[in-house]
Order: sequence, then C-alpha cells, then structure tokens
Amino acid sequence: MLEKAAQIVEQAVTSGRIPGAALGLVALDGTLQMACFGLRHLQKPDPIEPDTLFDLASLTKVLFTVPQGLRLVEEGRADLDDPLSTFLPELAWLQDSPLPKRTLRQLLTHTAGLPAWEALYTWGGEPPTLKQRILQHRWALGPVGEVVYSDIGYILLGLVLERVRGQALATFALPEGFCFNPSRPEACAATEEDPWRGRILQGEVHDENSFALGGAAGHAGLFGSLQGVLAYAQALMRGEVLSKAALAEMRRPQQGVWALGWQLAHPGFSGGSLCSRQTLGHTGFTGTGLWLDFERGYAWALLTHRVHPSRHRESGIQELRRAVGNTIAAAWRG
Repeated sequence: MLEKAAQIVEQAVTSGRIPGAALGLVALDGTLQMACFGLRHLQKPDPIEPDTLFDLASLTKVLFTVPQGLRLVEEGRADLDDPLSTFLPELAWLQDSPLPKRTLRQLLTHTAGLPAWEALYTWGGEPPTLKQRILQHRWALGPVGEVVYSDIGYILLGLVLERVRGQALATFALPEGFCFNPSRPEACAATEEDPWRGRILQGEVHDENSFALGGAAGHAGLFGSLQGVLAYAQALMRGEVLSKAALAEMRRPQQGVWALGWQLAHPGFSGGSLCSRQTLGHTGFTGTGLWLDFERGYAWALLTHRVHPSRHRESGIQELRRAVGNTIAAAWRG
C-alpha cells in the first residue's frame, strides 16, 4: 500500500526538495509499513531510519497537549468549559482583560481570540520568568468563536498542565519513541541553520519560543520517531490512550474545520482529497504530519525535516503531503 507513496517521497528527496523523510502506515489490524529516505544531516552520512527522532513541531499540540488535557477531564480535575482563571488565578492580574474567562475548549480549538504568534524568545529572561511574563502580558484579544490558529493558546494550555500536575512539561512521562530535549542529538534529524542561535540545530527544538521556554511547551518541543508516532496513533485510534468518551469528544466537530486540536477532512485538507470524512490530521512547521482515518481503520505519518538547512526555500511539502495521502487512500484495501 505504500509503494506508490514511497516512490513519490523518494523522488522529493532525490530531487533535493527535502533532505530526508520517514513515511509509514499502520492499520488497526496490526499492518505496519515504513520507508525511509535521505540523511539526518546534509553534512554527515547518517541515514534516516525508523527510529530517527524528528522535531515534531506543532504535532506536539495533538500528540501531547490535547490528550494530556483530556486526561485531566477524565480524572475530574478539569472541565473543557472551565475558565483559565480556575487554573491560573494570577493571569492578567490587575488588568481589565477578558482572558481569564476564556475556556480550555476555546484554547484547544483556537477560538479564544488569542493572537497566532509572538516573538516571546526576544523578551529575554530564564524560562520561569518568561512564563510569568506570558501570564501578565496584556494580550490583544479578538472575538470568541473566530478561528485563529494560535501558538499562544497552546503555550497557555501547557502552563495549565504544569500547574495542575505540579511538574514541568519536560518531566511528563511519554510513550516510547517520544521525548523532550533529546539526550542524543546525533539520533535526530537536523533542522535549520539558525541565525539566532548561530548553529545548525540537531537535537534541540527548532521553535524559538519553545526553546526559550526550556525546550518543552504546549505548542512545540516534542521529538518523536516514525515508529513511536505510528504506535501511538494506533493506540489512540484503538481507544488505548483515552477513554471512549474522551476519544469521541476529541473527534467531535467543534468550529469550522476543527475538532479538538485536530483538523477535520475538508477541501484543501493536508491529507489529500481521497481520505474518508472521518479523518483527522495535523501538521508541523518542520515538515511533519500525521493523519488518522477512523472510517477505514488506518493512520499514516510523513515525517520530514524540510527546514534543513533553511526554512527559506520551497520544499513543496503541502503538495507532497496531499499526493502521498491520495495514493495511500487509493491503494487501501482494508
């Protein structure tokens, strides 16, 4: 089922559009197929393999923050419609701001009115100080209900998780094949030659704001291998990660093309045009992506480091994802 899709990915690597990629498919019946191409680092001979760690970027949102938030709900420690002030009472202290009344659900679905991004890493300070600045900053809020894809919202969700659990995100237990702040940089696919840090990044998070927050944040920071991502996707779809009720809530349409953190299949969807209407997907800036087709019973992932050695080049990643998704769906015989 991966033969045609693998050929498309291999051509993208051999043409120089992306330096390396790991492609895989897993079915609920246990079928597993993987194919890897290219190098971890363009200046080194190490090949991409199924256990190579990729900077998952915004896949952190759906593989870490969303399920962690739903576990709080399962445990009765939070409700999706609780306001932020329940968990972060010092939020916007002494400010006439509506932000403390915005809910976990609104943050999870990008409908809290928060801005998309802010150069937090330029604010300075150690991670604990930066976190307090984020809580005290007077954020310019838009209307509730309007979808604005927001890293800021997920950074705040990460702070909620830390507050309720009483521990830093970097110390949370993670499934096999995942980590924050990898201990073996050489096992990772390199990302950008970063002018801010003055080096090619390998084994440290590409996202500047996550790096400034200590390498683990609600919006980015998670590293994962193809093997790990596929195993987790299979477990999630089988109902082994969340309860049946929580999984149903995660999948339920919330606003526009969004479910709880995930995008629903729609025209122009990153997973292509041939997936079932019961498909969820999400992508990461570094070139990663994961799609879950609940109707047909399979998940597929395409992990690349298309930002290596620079984000300022056209990799064709959007077209590549759709082409791969369509060929997989067309070949599926489940």
